[in-house]
Amino acid sequence: MDDRALVKAIRAIIGSDATDDDCAVIEDGENYLVMSTDMLHETTDFPKGITDYECGWMAAAVTLSDVASMGAAPIALLLAVGVDRAERVEEITRGADACCRAYGCRLMGGDMDAHSECTLVSSGLGRVSRDGLVRRRGAQPGDVVAITGIPGRAQAGLDGYPEYWKALITPRPGVFEGQALGRAGATAMMDVSDGLSISLHDLAEASGVRMDVDEAAIPRPGGVPAEDAARYALFGGGDFGLLFTCPEDVFPVAGVDATCIGRVAEGEGVYLDGEPLAKAGYAHYWE
Repeated sequence: MDDRALVKAIRAIIGSDATDDDCAVIEDGENYLVMSTDMLHETTDFPKGITDYECGWMAAAVTLSDVASMGAAPIALLLAVGVDRAERVEEITRGADACCRAYGCRLMGGDMDAHSECTLVSSGLGRVSRDGLVRRRGAQPGDVVAITGIPGRAQAGLDGYPEYWKALITPRPGVFEGQALGRAGATAMMDVSDGLSISLHDLAEASGVRMDVDEAAIPRPGGVPAEDAARYALFGGGDFGLLFTCPEDVFPVAGVDATCIGRVAEGEGVYLDGEPLAKAGYAHYWE
């Protein structure tokens, strides 16, 4: 069983509104509050060579990216730190605080305890106007399918391309881009931290539509052999670009560096140059 299958079981208990998006959504007068939480483990999420400061940055970034994918502005973040050595806490906290400050958010405390391996749990809160909220469900036939940034950079860094190491260990969540896209009228959005292919499937399934993607249009990391670059861009995880749909007359959105990679159509599934695209990417598995 993978994590997406497990979410379906959880959905039967707490409902689809609580499980369909990157964040939980709570009514707050004329606005919405959005909340998300993420867990990172040293053995599975932090590559060898990463510093404690960078671990803290990454923990904050993954949650700020979830907030960004809803079109929201981050307000506050809590960080729970489980470490094998107490002296690691200070640098982890400095990294998380620096990431928060870079995106107009405050690190406001958390928790700590002793663990056999470094485990970081970040919980974030954001706010968005009712008109600016973007969910995964909302893509309409005829919409543009687009992505910010260049997918595959983090995977290239993980596979030994030094020019992409920073993209892997200090990812940059699309906080400002997400807000601009929400204001402009994006119809559906999520981040691609688990990979572009699996995210395309997630977005198409949530909206009940088909997505047709042009492989030649997908940005890919330069300086990498063509076959590897294409594979990284489609299936590599760890990137924090935003995958979104919007009406054709909305694209491009001012101030957002994004690439149109396809169109939304009636039907279901994701097709790459007319052929079914495998639903593959980063996932957690249980025996």
